[in-house]
Amino acid sequence: MEFLTQSIFDEGGRRLGGYGRTLVMGILNVTPDSFSDGGRFDSAERAVTHALRMVGEGADILDIGAESTRPGHQQVEADLEIARLRPVLEALKGHVNCPISVDTTKATVAEAALKVGVTIINDVWGFQKDRALADVVAAYDAGVVLMHNREEIDPLIDIMDDMVRFLEVSLAIAVKAGIPTASISLDPGIGFGKTLEQNLAAIAQLDRLKALGFPVLVGASRKSMIGKIIASTTDERLPGTLALHTAAMLRGADIIRVHDVKEAVQAARVTDRLKDI
Repeated sequence: MEFLTQSIFDEGGRRLGGYGRTLVMGILNVTPDSFSDGGRFDSAERAVTHALRMVGEGADILDIGAESTRPGHQQVEADLEIARLRPVLEALKGHVNCPISVDTTKATVAEAALKVGVTIINDVWGFQKDRALADVVAAYDAGVVLMHNREEIDPLIDIMDDMVRFLEVSLAIAVKAGIPTASISLDPGIGFGKTLEQNLAAIAQLDRLKALGFPVLVGASRKSMIGKIIASTTDERLPGTLALHTAAMLRGADIIRVHDVKEAVQAARVTDRLKDI
């Protein structure tokens, strides 16, 4: 049994652009150590309750992660990642009416999730950590989000040039594996291997990423860049999150990835109307 899919989606909920409005992706971390909500939803029961709440608040997509990707995170083995994911995915079968994305860099984890009915893989290393992941995505005819990332911050580089070069490599891997271009979305990787100024540039110059011709996902929810602009804890960063995502939407973002779904949906609908004028 696959997850039920809203009528807004076509191609099995694999394509993430071209729907006439901004999509809202709700974040569900089933981890003990994620930067914002680590440990809050690390039991299947709490995770499912929160997933259903986000769907009720208007999430178009759920993005479930079982390994933290925050700076300095502790890597986990694929078996543990799968063990965290499987009970949540199984419990959600037939109970949510939106596509499910799984946030992973590992081919074995992706395959386990896709077998359960997940339709999108969100790879924060854009197929450049585990190239076998591209073959798995192709084999299951899944959608994919390819994100820009860096091992180290370099404040001297043009981050947009670096991003375009990185994602061109990711796209070449995807095409070689046989993934249809209509199933691919790109992510500038806000907060990953970038200075504050580079993160701001990534949003301000989003048109350079859009020029590659793919839907773009932006995830700035509660990120530390907000706290660097104005002192705030992760739970105090909703206003800053809305400001960054609104700026991204006005510059062409097709999807925003968020912790606070209800507020994000309202901001997205209002911003969409502004873009229509």
